[in-house]
Amino acid sequence: MKEYLEIDFTITPAEGGRDILLALLDNLGYDSFEETPKGLKAYILEKDFNAEEIESLFIFHSDEYEVSYATDKLENKNWNEEWETNYQPIFIDDKIHIRAPFHEAHPEYPIELLITPKMSFGTGHHQTTRLVSRLMLDMDLEGKKILDMGTGTGVLAVLAEKRGAGEIDAIDNFEWAAENTEENAEANNCKNITAIHGDAEMLPGRKYDIVLANINRNVLMEDMKTYIDTLPTGGYLVISGFFENDFEMLTAKATECGTALVNKIKEDRWMACQYQKQ
Repeated sequence: MKEYLEIDFTITPAEGGRDILLALLDNLGYDSFEETPKGLKAYILEKDFNAEEIESLFIFHSDEYEVSYATDKLENKNWNEEWETNYQPIFIDDKIHIRAPFHEAHPEYPIELLITPKMSFGTGHHQTTRLVSRLMLDMDLEGKKILDMGTGTGVLAVLAEKRGAGEIDAIDNFEWAAENTEENAEANNCKNITAIHGDAEMLPGRKYDIVLANINRNVLMEDMKTYIDTLPTGGYLVISGFFENDFEMLTAKATECGTALVNKIKEDRWMACQYQKQ
């Protein structure tokens, strides 16, 4: 199993310094980021972490900012305790309600998802999950075969089945994420979701009508062609997990691989895009 590190940066002052550090780390191959009141959390494969590379960044030697950091193995973090304490229900555009089993139901919402995140990402709290969900609401999923790549909790796979999708493969390179997806699929009475522990190397030969990939810029760039190769002409690729300043680069890659942009939406600095294979 791939092991990730969480690097928790404290930046003083956080405003301004947070954006500078994020841009610098983005160029070093960090997979994802989470803004915090004191600074920034960044995530990278443990094997790729280089302390000297971080500490050589100019912001560490700037007279304008003070920067320090602490590292933690992601799988050692007590996510269960944290989500039970902090997990609040999510409401998306008066159409989707995402909640844990201990939250109050809201039957007035057309779609309600029961999600217990455990150690997996993807509860609806992050902008990218909400963005992909919004794009999915405007798509015809009825009977479609769908790939949810980097499924996390399986929230997008569950949403896909709730909207009438046929077969759904939900793939994640964390074994516990695949297990979590199975649990959430069962909690939502989903019958069409297959949770799989794996990565893009297992995709050649598989065929889908729609690919959902809410991951991060680096993985999207590396695996874009593999995703698109699974689609027929007219099939759709939906991506998120990146900032708006990466839009041009990702769209150029998607175009190079034979698709055309048909929709894009934004929340804060995060984006989601829908492409159609030509």
